[in-house]
Parts: sequence; C-alpha cells; structure tokens
Amino acid sequence: MTRLLSATVERWPVAGAFIISRGAKTSVDVVVCTVADGAHVGRGEGTAIYYEGETAEGCAAAINAYAGPLEREALLEAMPRGAARNALDCALWDLEAKRAGMPVWRLAGLDQPRPLPTAFTISLGEPEKMEADARAAARRGFGLLKCKLTGEGDRARIAAVRAGAPDVRLIVDANESWHERDIVAEAGALAELGVEMVEQPVFHGREERLTGIRAPLPLCADESCHSRADLDRLGGFDAVNIKLDKAGGLTEALALSREARARGFRVMVGCMLGTSLGIAPAALVAQGADWIDLDGALLLAKDRDGGLEMRDGLLHPGTLWGLD
Repeated sequence: MTRLLSATVERWPVAGAFIISRGAKTSVDVVVCTVADGAHVGRGEGTAIYYEGETAEGCAAAINAYAGPLEREALLEAMPRGAARNALDCALWDLEAKRAGMPVWRLAGLDQPRPLPTAFTISLGEPEKMEADARAAARRGFGLLKCKLTGEGDRARIAAVRAGAPDVRLIVDANESWHERDIVAEAGALAELGVEMVEQPVFHGREERLTGIRAPLPLCADESCHSRADLDRLGGFDAVNIKLDKAGGLTEALALSREARARGFRVMVGCMLGTSLGIAPAALVAQGADWIDLDGALLLAKDRDGGLEMRDGLLHPGTLWGLD
C-alpha cells in the first residue's frame, strides 16, 4: 500500500542572483515529497508558483493534508494544479517505476530520453552585464540563450547580448512587460538581431491584447498557459511553455504536450528554479520540443548528487530520478 512519508521544504542558494522584471532571487525554496510502499521509495520536487501566491511551506502543508487516493490519475481530480501536486505526482511516478523495475520513460510509453540542448538564462541587467554573461555562457558551450527583458531598453540589451555571443540562438522572455508596448515593432527590432521567439509579452488574463496581431516572431504563452484547460483562449499565441509546476505534475504535462501539438501549437518546455530532482521529469516532456529551457538546476550554487550534467553543450540525464 502506498503511503505518504513526508513533504518538507528545502532552501538552495542561487549562483549569484537570478533577476527578472519582477525582482531578484538569491535562493529558492523547494518542496520535496517522499512516498513509499514498504519496499520502494519515490521522491518528487516542486517549486512554488510565486506569481500565483504559492509558497513552499503552503505546498508542503497541502501535501501533508492530502487524504485522497495516492494514484497519479486520481490526483488530477483530487488536487488542484500547482507545485504541490507536481511534487506528489512525480514522487508517485518514481515509486511506480521502481516497483515495476523500469525507468519512468518506459513506464510512460516514451522513447529513451536523449541529451538535450537546453537554453541558459541571461538574467535581467544592464547591457554590459548581459553582454558579459552571454559571452561566458557561450564559452561554456550553450548554443541557445534565453534573455530576460523588462519592456524598457530591451533592444539595447539584446544588441549587447548579440555582441557578446554572436553565434548563439536567442529567445527572450518579456515576463508580461510588453502589454502596453507596440508588440509588432518590438518583436521586429529583436528579429533583426536574430531573436527567434518571444515569451509572454502580455499580462496573464489579458490574452485578447494579441487578437489580430501578426508579429514577425512566434509568441509563446507562459503565465497564460498552465494546463490543457487554458488552450482554448490562446488563439493569439503560436506556442506554449510547459512547466511541470504550472501543470501540476508529469501526468498533466505529458497530456498538455500531446494536446497542444494536436492543436497546432509549437512547444517549449521550461522549468522554475530548482534542483535536478525537479528538473529531471521535465526532460521527458522536452524530448522533441521546439525550445528547451531546463537550466533551473544549472543556476544553483550547488545541485544534488547524481543530478543532470552539462557536457559538450548538452544536458545529460542524471541518476537521482528515474530517467535511466
């Protein structure tokens, strides 16, 4: 019989600071869920969706208070989406795979995961700082950089990043900061600098702002897309960013990826800040994605033992969660 052993909060320092238009983070709190059946133990990790009011402590409390069935499909109805359900869902996948004596990818009917060319995030800063950070990331072997923007001075920032890393692919995350700006003009200026996609230009809940807009770059929904329930109102977007914490687990994320593609959306797979215990399940959804942004553990001062490794420009599976 499966039972919940614990849901606890851990704090992990960030390497330097992670800066976006909403503020800076020097550490991240994650919730770690552990389940067991007497012979096997499964673990999962979630990072609270802070812009929706979640906290790691609240997620841990929600898991510890959960009294419903400890079954993956039942969770979709018994628990709201979010980081708490993600941690519990991934712990159940891990436990079930160990019980079956196979990796999670095989249990899920997926192909064996391959190393991934993940993006590396360039935090928001002055152009000179972003240029230096881009140069350093390119030297580390990253071929795709994701630049955080703020709606003011974005063109100068991307011009600086391009100067620092002239040969890399670039995507940008506006974090809702373009809502009052000329989206077509802003995207056009960045397209001339080689940017290939813009993430979340408008406010969540105000997606109608994109009605009739024909931007020269694909627009990707992040805050506007959490689960399959959101797809009907994303007609102004070309792509969706799938994150396990937003979707509420690997189960919903896999289903969202399938349905989004069936509706003609391109797919990006991203993550929150967190350790490889939280990032590893997303690597399964990321196989074959158009853009991959799974650098959450690479931005920490230290990761868990057995975590994902960056080698030769590719993110390789680790050993701490059921990928191998």
